[in-house]
Amino acid sequence: MSRMRGPYGWWAAVLVAALLCGGAGWTYARAAGDENRAYAEERDTALTAGRQHVARLSGLDASRAEEGLRAWLDASAGELRAELKKEKPRTDVSARATVTDAALTALDTRAGTAELIATVRVEITPGPDRADGSPRTERKRLEATLARTPDGWKVTALTAVPTAGA
Repeated sequence: MSRMRGPYGWWAAVLVAALLCGGAGWTYARAAGDENRAYAEERDTALTAGRQHVARLSGLDASRAEEGLRAWLDASAGELRAELKKEKPRTDVSARATVTDAALTALDTRAGTAELIATVRVEITPGPDRADGSPRTERKRLEATLARTPDGWKVTALTAVPTAGA
């Protein structure tokens, strides 16, 4: 009798495995076209780009000012980019910015726009020709407007958000 159970047990295991694989494949195929998944991916892409661009636009190495200006232009679009083209970067102070937290407050995937808020730590180092003190750290809250471009998400506006008591 044990000989007869062996082949049937084997076929039953194969059938169960095939059903599980088929179910998993169907679930994956269904999720791959899911609008929620596409929205989440676009949100993550916009947030990542926004964090990187806000950090880039909030800092500048004075010893490499022209390179920094090019980085600002690469991170921006629209009116902000046009304004930055007119800027002459300061070469008497360096600022290294780190986004400590950020979140999207709005995302319109059809229009290709997003709003981002961020907290930024900026380490400011005066240049050697400045006698105005030692390095200092500032904390800023910024709001950025993003637009999806052919080159990815770019910042089109960047403004400081006032803090309570300031």
